[in-house]
Amino acid sequence: MSTPRTMLFRTVPEHDYVNFWPGSQFDPQRVVRFLELSKPDVAKIASVAPSSVRFDQKIPRDVLERLMEIANVCGLVAQFFQGDVAKASLWFRTKNPLLGNISPRDMIRYGRYEKLRRFIMDALQENATAGNVQSDGFARGTKQGAAAVSAS
Repeated sequence: MSTPRTMLFRTVPEHDYVNFWPGSQFDPQRVVRFLELSKPDVAKIASVAPSSVRFDQKIPRDVLERLMEIANVCGLVAQFFQGDVAKASLWFRTKNPLLGNISPRDMIRYGRYEKLRRFIMDALQENATAGNVQSDGFARGTKQGAAAVSAS
């Protein structure tokens, strides 16, 4: 059973499976490529004008912060799949009935990142509480786990 202290650190992945932080420097374009986001998608996600989206030293703070949040969630999903980035990528692109039959990627694109983040964190918590780790679903024996399995 997890204690509140161990749960505190389960909000970030143990490893950079998706390689968003090569050389300990965050690369926001890797997140954009991983999720195949367009410039208008990034603008909507960060609530900025499309003309202000850039990925150089002058990246808008809102864009950088939101992409870091999204990178973290992508990393947690990759960690759940034991570092299998291809499986994590597929999970983000596959329609999920518990998300209104849309993909997690589209949840992000449509500005529903916070709902997706809560879904993922709840599913990971359920999995940790149940003590049942599987590589093919977020939680064994739960409605959420069954939907994650069918969506992957």
